[in-house]
Amino acid sequence: MIVLGIESSCDETGAALISDTKGLLADALHTQIDMHRAYGGVVPEIASRAHVESVDPVVDEALKKAGMTL
Repeated sequence: MIVLGIESSCDETGAALISDTKGLLADALHTQIDMHRAYGGVVPEIASRAHVESVDPVVDEALKKAGMTL
């Protein structure tokens, strides 16, 4: 079995593919640190929009690294 895990914190969006026999196959991460630096901290509205914009590319990157497709 292979599991696609998607995670988001306040300023990062990540994805990973895990195999029950091989362990971690691939992972990808998008961080928003530079985006929020100008505001002195995380701005929730900006962060939520950035998660929506970055989740597909992050998943695509993890899939590509693993040599897989959905």
